[in-house]
Amino acid sequence: MRPFELTVPATVDEAVAGGHTFLAGGTTLVDLMKLDVVAPQRVADITALPFHGISTEDGLRIGALERMSDVAAHPGVPAAVTRALLLSASQQLRNMATIGGNLMQRTRCGYFRDITMPCNKRRPGSGCAALEGNNRMHAVLGTSRHCVATHASDLAVALVALDAELRITGPDGGRTVPLTDFYRTPGERPDIENDLGSGDLVTEIVIPYPELAANSTYVKIRDRQSYEFALCSVAAALDVRDGVVAEARIAAGGVGTIPWRLPGVEAALRGEPATEAAFTAAAEIATHGTTPLAHNGFKVPLLKRTLVRALLELTGGDER
Repeated sequence: MRPFELTVPATVDEAVAGGHTFLAGGTTLVDLMKLDVVAPQRVADITALPFHGISTEDGLRIGALERMSDVAAHPGVPAAVTRALLLSASQQLRNMATIGGNLMQRTRCGYFRDITMPCNKRRPGSGCAALEGNNRMHAVLGTSRHCVATHASDLAVALVALDAELRITGPDGGRTVPLTDFYRTPGERPDIENDLGSGDLVTEIVIPYPELAANSTYVKIRDRQSYEFALCSVAAALDVRDGVVAEARIAAGGVGTIPWRLPGVEAALRGEPATEAAFTAAAEIATHGTTPLAHNGFKVPLLKRTLVRALLELTGGDER
């Protein structure tokens, strides 16, 4: 780890004006600093700033500095969010990591984390070693010739499905950004991963429609049952009335370069009976636009099966 200056800003204005890299739980940043993947010169510990609390008034509002374990245990948090958090990490990590930090975590692509290898996220213009390398864990949606790394956050997938919004403050004031617009696909600039500018801080996460989120789930498929990143995951919320899907929200993880919302699947489900046959037909749309690589083609059928499993779980059906 390279030397750096550590500060503890007393106010929000002091934090956003300092040109710092922000540190909260440190479960991602410290690891990357130890690996020399990132080497910030100035780090600001923001844990004392007033971005705490969970409120169910005017939608569900979660302070960005709330710990993952506390959010998972809150009775007002939708099942999709709770399950995503519980499946994300060990209890020890959940006790340390913050909600805002989880949404800001970097990819777990091995080539990104190995400074001896080319990676356009880490060193723009150096190339993407995963394209011709070991790409079993990599994305099949939202990729480009410059990057195929998946987004790591389970929580972000659940929140994207639930229409979550981020409250952001920075040197130019505050703003609200839908989480579906926050993350950026790699395109020509894999190093630009989200909508934050210099000094910007995520302060709060808002789920504006908790009534839809009330019937939600998160299904995660991984190589082992213990702490592991997703090969494929699906967050789903359904409003079923008289056996017919009135509304749906669907997002997928482990398969996209960002948490991947599936509006085509949502549209295909609306007005259809809540049956396995209808779910299976809608799941075909989920894989439109996929671009498998040499080792990750299995993710295409896996996404469809995971989606059907999640929808059956919400409707009490049995997967056959």
